Amino acid sequence: MKLSIVLPAYNEEGSIEETLRTLYAKLQEEQIDHEIVVVNDNSKDNTLGLLTTIQETIPTLVVHTNLGPNGFGYAIRYGLERFQGDCVAIMMSDLSDDPADLVAFYRKMVAENLDCVFGSRFVRGGSTYDYPKHKYLINRFANTLIRLLIGMSYNDSTNAFKLYKKSTIQGLKPFLSAHFNLTIELPLKAIIRGYSYGVLPNSWRNRKAGESNLKIKEMGSRYLFILLYVIIEKYLSRNDYLKREA
Repeated sequence: MKLSIVLPAYNEEGSIEETLRTLYAKLQEEQIDHEIVVVNDNSKDNTLGLLTTIQETIPTLVVHTNLGPNGFGYAIRYGLERFQGDCVAIMMSDLSDDPADLVAFYRKMVAENLDCVFGSRFVRGGSTYDYPKHKYLINRFANTLIRLLIGMSYNDSTNAFKLYKKSTIQGLKPFLSAHFNLTIELPLKAIIRGYSYGVLPNSWRNRKAGESNLKIKEMGSRYLFILLYVIIEKYLSRNDYLKREA
């Protein structure tokens, strides 16, 4: 399967080049047919200029600019409408996700013919480095609440790093999230709609440059909106959205 990777980028001039070169080198080493799709989310710094330069030496790099509306969710959705692969991974542009983990996700999807592969930083083999304490506590509370309300064992829904077949992405539309709440909309919909998935441990490192665009105070109600929507779909939709076999 051809692998697409969608990376949203807003003001990532300090990280984007190292991220792309590390990712491309790993995929070339593993001989995985791929494309790297970067969505410049109307950056105000030199992110776009750097991407244009990097394209000269990374032939699989595809660059789009999302002029608006902007936001993490909108940028990901922009990329999900344009990728060309048979499966698509969502990764971050700050090198917080490990390309070696992406290879493991891809191999598992191919070997087991899964609809999705999810990462978890909080299972045996998973790890976090330099994770701010307050964000860690909020993360574990939110994921525990989600897990209990949805009735599932997967414990890292808020982790953006996931891999989906193209057919799965089509089955999860329409998307509702404009911001970071897209990270839970995709996997929760996949789970309650009956798509097959596997879970692998993954590592996460805090960014070395730039600032995180995730503002926890702004996101609480948006995450809750998506969670309530998924609960309503699960219990009241009478299976109208379940996966349909071709």
